[in-house]
Amino acid sequence: MDIPGLPARRAALKLLDAVLRRGETLDQAAHNATQGVRGDADRALARALAAEALRWMADLDTLIDSATRQVLPEDAKPRMVLRLMLAGWLRLETPPHAVIATGLPLLAGGPRRLAHGVFSTLTKQGVSLPKAPTLPANVAERWGERSAAIAAALAEPPPLDLTLRDAAETANWLERLGGVSLMPGHIRLPRGEAVDGLDGYRANESGGGQWWVQDLAASLPARLLGAGEGKTVLDLCAAPGGKTLQLAAAGWQVTSLDISAKRLERLEQNLARTGLTAEIVVADALEWQPEAPFDAVLLDAPCTATGTCRRHPDVLHRIGPRQIAEMAELQAKLLERAAGWVKPGGLLVYAVCSLEREEGEAQASAVTLTPEPITLEGFASTPEGWLRTDPGMTPSGLAGAGMDGFFVGAWRA
Repeated sequence: MDIPGLPARRAALKLLDAVLRRGETLDQAAHNATQGVRGDADRALARALAAEALRWMADLDTLIDSATRQVLPEDAKPRMVLRLMLAGWLRLETPPHAVIATGLPLLAGGPRRLAHGVFSTLTKQGVSLPKAPTLPANVAERWGERSAAIAAALAEPPPLDLTLRDAAETANWLERLGGVSLMPGHIRLPRGEAVDGLDGYRANESGGGQWWVQDLAASLPARLLGAGEGKTVLDLCAAPGGKTLQLAAAGWQVTSLDISAKRLERLEQNLARTGLTAEIVVADALEWQPEAPFDAVLLDAPCTATGTCRRHPDVLHRIGPRQIAEMAELQAKLLERAAGWVKPGGLLVYAVCSLEREEGEAQASAVTLTPEPITLEGFASTPEGWLRTDPGMTPSGLAGAGMDGFFVGAWRA
């Protein structure tokens, strides 16, 4: 019979291996890794252990190396297991005896004595982690002078951000849900809330569901388009659909296009839940052609998603020059096509949830339309008139901020 908690640790080890050896995301690896794990709580524990090990990996490795005579290879199983054991103890506050009982069996037939000795040495020393994770050297180099502030924001997973269907109801929903609001139409709640049990998730006397989950930064590109007043907009690469919901709620006639039918299913579910409408198109944007141009086009392009590192710490270890270059090539093609689908005088908005200049500033510099400088209360635009957010930002006048890393640019056709 398995030791209680051991299946979750086995799954966490599989998750860590999938990210570091095969370059998979935690989301991609979750289904296979958690086969045989019973219960949502244990599946959540497996993911939390793997995520914390990835978030703090450089610091965990420093501790491991301080207690070994010979440096363990980066991908050695004892190092992987020790990362999880230390993450359980130092981040999830699991008692050392429970960490040992559930960690050492992962090395059955292997160097259990080594792992036991390293962990015991570190617990006896009473070691601790720094206040903020140490970023991998290549990541810190890419992110430059903002690295320290971004790292500080990674110390904890992010809170829960909600976008309201009706921004005029912000005060009402703030009273009903609690939390804080950083701008009209936004509510921030502590992490760990069961989303489908919150007030306003399902239809009520006011109609459909009143909000959806969406990081504050992810809501900014659609906010730039303002009220639709029946005009047409193309939400390009739309899944999972938060921006489509925003645009539909703002009165736009929305066409939502994405290559993935499966990812669009979530958008269809949220449209049904909120009572909003949009035309959904499953197509490859590099091959599809609209029948007529649109009053506005919002391209939230596929990207490396390094700006989501607070909730997806796997990006700290999976993403490098090759992935960035591949995404930048695709983004350039999509931007060129999107620019041709905007009516004269219409607005093109380009966004990526990436912290990489190749995917943001470099793409915007190549657009030949007329720049539309971005002005958004509480946010300072770049000298070029673009918008750049990152997890370490505290926008002026917005208490309790912190958000995903986004780049946003806008142009008039």
